[in-house]
Amino acid sequence: MEFLRILEAARTPAVTAFLAAITYLGDETVFMLLAITVFWCVSKRQGYYVFAVGLGGTVMNQWLKLIFRVPRPWVLDPSFTIVESARAAATGYSFPSGHTQNIVGTLGCIAVANKQKWLRVVCCVFILLVPFSRMYLGVHTPLDVGVSFACAVALVIALWPCFRDDEQFGKTVKAVLCALLILSVCFAVWVNVTAFPADVDAENLEHGMKNGWTLLGCVLGLIVSYYVDEKKLHFDTKAPLVGQACKLLLGLAFLVGIRAGVKPVLNAVTGGALWANAVRYFFMVVFAGCIWPLTFPYFAKLGAKK
Repeated sequence: MEFLRILEAARTPAVTAFLAAITYLGDETVFMLLAITVFWCVSKRQGYYVFAVGLGGTVMNQWLKLIFRVPRPWVLDPSFTIVESARAAATGYSFPSGHTQNIVGTLGCIAVANKQKWLRVVCCVFILLVPFSRMYLGVHTPLDVGVSFACAVALVIALWPCFRDDEQFGKTVKAVLCALLILSVCFAVWVNVTAFPADVDAENLEHGMKNGWTLLGCVLGLIVSYYVDEKKLHFDTKAPLVGQACKLLLGLAFLVGIRAGVKPVLNAVTGGALWANAVRYFFMVVFAGCIWPLTFPYFAKLGAKK
């Protein structure tokens, strides 16, 4: 808390506004946007790498949150003030930092998989800025950020050999997907059947249970997408710039529509059951992985020179 006190005293309106904007790069939505952009427009192999690190890291992150159940800094010390704009996204327990896990894992994958120096520099800058912003805004301690940073880097390094080239990808992707499935099933079962102590925060516990189902749906969708593409689809990410832009923007619009439109339907059918999140995210990932790619041959022709 002493380090957070130093940052609290050093806050200025300009720096606060800058870091309050930067911190959103660690949000789940940004992770999905970057992962899908890589998956649709750059390389399927790199896309699976980003998804594997992101989903595996999130399961680990959520597991640690509910095992240790560390309150947020302002709960630990009521006299400590946070930047209020950051409070809405600071849900769940404090340790470890989910935003740090997301940004370090996602941009770490992109930096490792691409050799352009400028891209690596940009990735490294944001890999440092987002974790710092979490502490500056007062929503995480150095321990929260440090453990997430280390976990994300470890996953990026450990999984890279599996996705380094097409040959390794073909040999190991099934094992990686199987490991993700086992990890997500174990977490979903654990968080939903464990008898937590009476003092566990109900809102934080529900948040963890919801994430358990969400992650399981994502992993199942990723597995289905991989097998459909391997057996039937074999989609290609290449397209002219105009085609790439249209493919990405239209696909994201449909994906956002599915995310928003399916939720009320599932809530009405299931009575708001948390497991409905698994169904919703399963549909989203299947759309991204093997339904929308059916349109890619058309976008490959869009803007092509005749």
